[in-house]
Formats: sequence, C-alpha cells, structure tokens
Amino acid sequence: MTEPAAQPDSVPEPATDPWKGFRGVMAGTLILEAIVVLLALPVVGSVGGGVTWASGTYLVVLAVVMFLGAGLQRRPWAMSFNLGLQVFVLLGTFIHLSIGIIGVVFAVVWGFILVLRADVRGRMEKGLLPSQRIQRSS
Repeated sequence: MTEPAAQPDSVPEPATDPWKGFRGVMAGTLILEAIVVLLALPVVGSVGGGVTWASGTYLVVLAVVMFLGAGLQRRPWAMSFNLGLQVFVLLGTFIHLSIGIIGVVFAVVWGFILVLRADVRGRMEKGLLPSQRIQRSS
C-alpha cells in the first residue's frame, strides 16, 4: 500500500497568522496618524488664525476615534473604517491646509498598506509565504 500523494492544488495553511502582524501595522499606523493630527493643533492655532471650537473639536474627536479604531483592527470591516477615517482627515483641509497635507501623506501610506495586503493575500493563496513552505525530507 502506498500513501496517497499530496494534491498539487492544495496549499498548506500558514503556520503563523500573517494577518496578525498586518493588523498590528494598521493599528500602529492609526495611532501614528492620530498623534500627527494632534500635533497639528498648535500649527492650526499659530499659523491658521487660531483654533476655533469647531476646528479643535473636529481634530480632537478625529484623533480619539483613530485611537479607538486601533483596537478594532480584528474586525472584517477594519480596512473600510480606516479608509473612512482617511476621508475625514482629507476633509480637514477646510480647517487648515496643513491638515490636508497630513491627509495626503497618510493617504499614500494607506494606499501602500492596501498594496501590501493584496501582496500578502496573493502569496498566501499561492503558498509562497515563508510559513507555508513545506520542508521535504530526502
């Protein structure tokens, strides 16, 4: 009797969860973006004619939602949530141009994260992740 041969179409599951580290990258990016948005408050205050209650509330609430959103990265809708927050940062251009510049910079970062996500997904489907490589004994 011989053992059945391994199916060439079957791709082994990764030994470690590649999405766990990816969720950490997304959470870290949100936290970094929230810190940068809060650091823009003094810029808006000194260069932009002062922080009004509306602009200050908008920026602080946006940063708090980003901090809270960093803990939601396990949810299936996390990327949509992150990109939605990015739209609100870009809308901050109406408060001050510096907020818009922050939005553009982080839009590029989130775009790169989307490219990385597609790359990890593609490698995972093809079985090319390091944790999916099968050690064959000779």
